[in-house]
Amino acid sequence: MNSEFVKPTIFVLLVATTLVLNAVFGWSTNLENLFGVDGWQTIVQDNLPLAICVYMAVTIVGSVVLFMPGIVFAIVAGVAFGPVLGTILCLIAATIGASLSFLVGRFFLKDSLKPRIERSATLKRFLFDDANQNSVYMLAVTRLVPVFPYNLQNFAYGITNIGFWPYTFWSFVFMIPGTALYTVAAAGFVAQGQVGYYIAAVAILAILVTGLGVYLKKRSNLVPEDDDHSEALL
Repeated sequence: MNSEFVKPTIFVLLVATTLVLNAVFGWSTNLENLFGVDGWQTIVQDNLPLAICVYMAVTIVGSVVLFMPGIVFAIVAGVAFGPVLGTILCLIAATIGASLSFLVGRFFLKDSLKPRIERSATLKRFLFDDANQNSVYMLAVTRLVPVFPYNLQNFAYGITNIGFWPYTFWSFVFMIPGTALYTVAAAGFVAQGQVGYYIAAVAILAILVTGLGVYLKKRSNLVPEDDDHSEALL
């Protein structure tokens, strides 16, 4: 087998194997149901450091290995730790998970996929610019606009030229509004006597996330009229 296909093949086999095993043994379902709402609140009250460690570990493993949606961990964080601590913990864990996935994508996929993608002048300009300005723009848009699958983003950015530390830093920054939106909403769902404040906060965050995402999407001009990306993989 050609060496440029070895790593991608291994990557695909690992992903396929993980998905099959997850479907058979229900790992992601078990993690989602871990402790339950009451269980999380109990362990937080009894042993906050343990609860934080368990949450961080579950979030990182769930997002990197089991490809679980990030919204699940944001909701758990909001319910278990409240809007402030929950947002902070979710951001840290999600950033670690995103960074690990980025490294996996860079190791397994970049060498084989980058030469093919660079055949498109448009994709080359946006994904492999020397200054990484376009990569940061794309990172901002894809983090803020919820139509882009979170887990796939993390692997895909490993193919680009953006450095590990800039990717980690900007991922953290651009995930703040969306993470806060879901954790505050989840915390408000179980709150007693302060629902109105949470609803107002969620509404403000939703407007902020939507408006900022639309603004950056237009400003980045990610899909220009002379797009020729259809030739990228030919």
